Amino acid sequence: MKRTLSLWLGLTAAAGLLALAFAPAQAQPAEKMGKIHGRVINPTGQPQGGGTVNLSTDGGVTLKYTFPVDSTGSYSGEAESGTYTLVYRAPDTPAGKMVDSIHGIKIIAGQDIQQDDDMSRQEFIDKMSPEERKQLEDLKKQNAEALKANALIAMLNADLKVVNQDKKDIDGATVTAAQALGGKPSKADLDAKTEEIKTAKYTDIESLMSKDTGLKPDEALLWNNLAFAQAGLKKYDDAITSYKKALDLETASKKPRGGVIGQSQEGLGEIYARTGKIPEANAAFDAAAKADPANAGLYLKNQAIIFFQEGNSAAQVAAADDAIKSDPNPNDPNLAILYYIKGQGLIANAAVDPKTGLYVLPPGCAEAYHKYLDLAPNGQFAGDVQAILQQAGEKVSSSYKAPKSK
Repeated sequence: MKRTLSLWLGLTAAAGLLALAFAPAQAQPAEKMGKIHGRVINPTGQPQGGGTVNLSTDGGVTLKYTFPVDSTGSYSGEAESGTYTLVYRAPDTPAGKMVDSIHGIKIIAGQDIQQDDDMSRQEFIDKMSPEERKQLEDLKKQNAEALKANALIAMLNADLKVVNQDKKDIDGATVTAAQALGGKPSKADLDAKTEEIKTAKYTDIESLMSKDTGLKPDEALLWNNLAFAQAGLKKYDDAITSYKKALDLETASKKPRGGVIGQSQEGLGEIYARTGKIPEANAAFDAAAKADPANAGLYLKNQAIIFFQEGNSAAQVAAADDAIKSDPNPNDPNLAILYYIKGQGLIANAAVDPKTGLYVLPPGCAEAYHKYLDLAPNGQFAGDVQAILQQAGEKVSSSYKAPKSK
């Protein structure tokens, strides 16, 4: 944030005036009154809030009109037509002193004049001592650096807003693709269009974050988003490097953000899972859950889904079990998909009884499917689960009802 001078370096621009007098203004006919408004600017060139602007008819000895200065440095008021000296006093200006004065201010009846008190003018600066001028230059430099930093942050936040929208577009890519194709596109066409949309969005994020990590390389969140895009484009080595950069920055910070660390570890876990590095993937997902306990269930759920997508039945069963255990509510409907994933992983080891032709489900498989139906009796996979259990000779007590044929 910008810094401002306190009492303008202790200046008393009218040091010879030891006792300013205040003379209350007498009411005047409206036709004799004029208006004045303006802003008070301190020596750094920034608006100065607080204090008062006064009008004096005797060069500043007697203050006839007083107008408060608001937080933006603005003031306004009415005064009888005439020529005045404008005086500015800060809230902490000692009695009998002023910070600045400007002579020859003309108020004209029926008009509204603008008169700023700009203390960055050379006339005011020349009154400063060498030490005060040096302090002012140092402060101007600090303010300039702060303004530059604020401009950078504003730009980065604007880019992050675009990134967040791109991520939403990636999540909704299948729906967007279907709308773009219209009719009843084939699965191949739908998949191709979906991938086209996702690739464009990942590329946009990669471009923005490559630029932004160059401008502010010490912000872990930017590296996280860059890694997310690189992983989406299957640039896995680059993504791993970026995620590890984010982790190094965040863990070394004074106040590490668990959410940022969790996202980095989850990102690494997904890459390892998709490239067959199962122990590394499990370690990364566990680290994500530990770093960000509030979202542990989400990380573990994503772990199970990713292993399911990759067709790693043993890993998906273990991940699903961990995610289920992390939820304190055993009847949470959000657990349904995890029980389905667990059942699908276990059924890979099912056998067929040669005498009855029925499935022989491995331990825990039927229980997982039954739990899925209990939690999601009309869920997306309810029909498939019902059929599997029936083929295993299981009695289905679920309230699932098959949809009516069209």
